Amino acid sequence: MTDIDADRRLDPRVKWALRNVPVTALRDIDSRERLVEISNSPKAIALRDKMEALYDTLDTEDVAPSAGLAISVHEFVSAVDANTVKIRFVRPEGDAIVACIYYIHGGGMQNGTAFGAMYRVWARVLAAQGVAVAMVDFRNCVTPSSAPETEPFPAGLNDCVSGLKWVVSQADSLGIDTDRIVVAGESGGGNLTLATGMQLLRDGDIDLISGLYALCPYIAGQWPQDRFPSSTENEGILLNLHHNRGAVAYGIEQLEAGNPLAWPSFATVADVTGLPRTFISVNEADPLRDEGVEFYRLLLEAGVPAQCRIVMGTSHGMDVFTAVLPDISRETAASIARFATG
Repeated sequence: MTDIDADRRLDPRVKWALRNVPVTALRDIDSRERLVEISNSPKAIALRDKMEALYDTLDTEDVAPSAGLAISVHEFVSAVDANTVKIRFVRPEGDAIVACIYYIHGGGMQNGTAFGAMYRVWARVLAAQGVAVAMVDFRNCVTPSSAPETEPFPAGLNDCVSGLKWVVSQADSLGIDTDRIVVAGESGGGNLTLATGMQLLRDGDIDLISGLYALCPYIAGQWPQDRFPSSTENEGILLNLHHNRGAVAYGIEQLEAGNPLAWPSFATVADVTGLPRTFISVNEADPLRDEGVEFYRLLLEAGVPAQCRIVMGTSHGMDVFTAVLPDISRETAASIARFATG
C-alpha cells in the first residue's frame, strides 16, 4: 500500500479526504451470490448509511447553489427488460434549448445512486455551466440504487442505453438540443459511458449522441496488469483492486469471454471505429489511470477524434468530490460542459 502522507503527487486536500476513507485489502470471492449477501448485510447497510449521512452534510447551497436550476425526477419503462428506471433531471430554469449531459454515476457498476448526496451536488455543479443533466439510475449489480433489482451484466448497460433513447424521445418536453447530447460518467459510469457508445454503434444508433466523455473509466476487469503500470503503482490509493470481486459481481463469464461491452479494455479497433468524438479524463494517482490512457490510444488508432487529460494531484474520481476540491471539480465540470456544447 502507498504511504499517502508521503506521496508528493497528492494535493493536500486529497490527502485529508483519504485519511477519512479507510481502504480495506479485499480478498477473492467465490460467487456473486455470496458477494451480494455480504454487501447487503445489516453491517454493510449501516456503514453505507453512515457514509451517506456524512455526504448529506456536504450537500449545501454553499457547495453547489440550486438557484436558477430546475430539478425534476422522471421514470420510464425500459423497452429492453420492461423494468422501471428513474432519471434525475437538472437544467437551467427557463425555456432555452440547451445541450444535455447524459450522466452515468460511478460505483463500479455495483453500488451507488444518482439520488445520493454526492451526485445531487455534482449534477448542480454541471448544470450551473448552462447545460441540462440527465442522471440515469440504472440497476446496480450488488446493492440497490433507486431500482430495487440487483442484476449482473447486461442489466445496467441495458438501462443506460434505454435511458439515453428515452431522453432523446423526450427532448422537446425537456428543452434539450438533440444535436448536442453527450454521454458522460466516472469510474463504473465511465465503463458504462464507453459501453453505451459501443452498444449504440452496434445497434446503428450512434447518431443519437454527439460525444462520449469518460472520467477515470473502470474498464479492465482484472488487476494488476503489466500493461497498466498504475494498477500496481497506485494500488491502495482510495481503491483496492487486487481481487476478483468486480468481475464476479458483474458476471465472471463476461471477463472470461473478453466481452468489451462489459469490460471495454477488451475492445479492438473494430469495436470502436465509428464512435463519435471522445474525451478521456484520468487522475494522476489512480490505479485505473493507465487503462484510460490506453483506451484513448486505441481510439486514435481507430481514427476516432479523441482527447485525453490527466488531472494532476488527484486520486480516483476526486474531481467529482466538489466539497473537497471545489476548484478542480468546477474545472472538470466546465470541461464536460464545453465538450457538450461543442
